[in-house]
Amino acid sequence: MSITLGLDFILRELGSAAPQGYYVALHIRFASPLVLYQTYDQRWIDHYTEQSYVLRDPMVAWGFSATGACRWSEIELPDPFDVFGQAASFGMKFGVAVACGSMQSRSIGGVARSDREFSDEEIGKISALINTLHRQTEPPEYLTDAQKEALQLIANGDRYAAAAAKLGISESALKARLTSARNRLMARTTAEAIQRAKDYKLL
Repeated sequence: MSITLGLDFILRELGSAAPQGYYVALHIRFASPLVLYQTYDQRWIDHYTEQSYVLRDPMVAWGFSATGACRWSEIELPDPFDVFGQAASFGMKFGVAVACGSMQSRSIGGVARSDREFSDEEIGKISALINTLHRQTEPPEYLTDAQKEALQLIANGDRYAAAAAKLGISESALKARLTSARNRLMARTTAEAIQRAKDYKLL
């Protein structure tokens, strides 16, 4: 099983465990995650973004001050903008926050449901899934020269045939290099691989 397929499986499992959706910000550096997955109601995502709630969200504040898992109802931090109350109006009445990783590469996740609190067993599963996502999306420390050359040419706008000719290799060999780069960067597409390589300062 490829890493990407592995991630897809984990995200499906997380989706099954979170009836009202999830939000997972992985490897937050300089206040921005390197990888973000979210399935919350789009109306809530839009409202949350418009109001800049990430700077005011007690779940996020908890995630930077604690490690582990906690029900939203047990987070004892001020919520002056009533972020939890507003989330409830979008059907996200009960939730769990999960935080892991070092402060230099922190991952914070939230899952929600509308009907009841999450059980301890469910929280254990959700926490394990998010911790696994954190480990599997750890940015690589380097790309090979061959991978970087192939990505850079495509990033510069070359088509496969032209890029292969510039490198003096076959088109299939170029595609193999791009595939290995995508796998290393846990990207589904070459465009996503290029963006992640740039984000990781590898390109």
